[in-house]
Amino acid sequence: MDVFEAIETTRAVRRYGDAPVTDDEIARCIQAAVCGPSGGNIQPWQFLAVTDPAVKRTIGDVYRRAYARYEPQVLKIRQPLKDPADEAAFQRTLAASRHLAEHIGEAPALVLVLMPNISMTLADAEGPLDVGTPFASVYPAVQNFMLAARGLGIGTTLTTVYRIYQDEVRAACEIPARFEIVALIPMGRPQGKFGRGRRRPAEQVTHWNRFGSKRG
Repeated sequence: MDVFEAIETTRAVRRYGDAPVTDDEIARCIQAAVCGPSGGNIQPWQFLAVTDPAVKRTIGDVYRRAYARYEPQVLKIRQPLKDPADEAAFQRTLAASRHLAEHIGEAPALVLVLMPNISMTLADAEGPLDVGTPFASVYPAVQNFMLAARGLGIGTTLTTVYRIYQDEVRAACEIPARFEIVALIPMGRPQGKFGRGRRRPAEQVTHWNRFGSKRG
């Protein structure tokens, strides 16, 4: 698959069919993930693949309860979008997110991305040296994972809603407390088709040399 086609059609897939995802396919995606760049090449990631139905059900229950708290707060602060097409797209995403919350434990596979609870902030005589969150050293690997899944015809989405009850997920998977769970990626063959998501045009969000300056 052409790399640009893969990138442009790797959208959030939240509805999955019953077709299995094999251990070899999961391993192939993790192999692609570990090729991702990280700050200072620290490679802070660990991956936990969950295919056991009982563990998936437990994670699904945690996720459903977390989402039940999360969605009302999102809807409380949002305003309807002015463009009817954008509002319709939001409502489709909302419906898909609700579906995922109800059925994530039934996905063929769940992959948890872990990172040691570390800080990359250093200090010198002038004070702290803020070089950003260490999560930035993990998410390129997550994107590689999702792109590899797309190449295999497997749908994925990146979610962090479970973090409302992260300790319960740790307990279900026997994850040591020193690890942050920075992403949960369900995997499955899409019920629908892969396609391009609705996005603002790149030129609308691109500035040249100075903020607000557009290319002539």
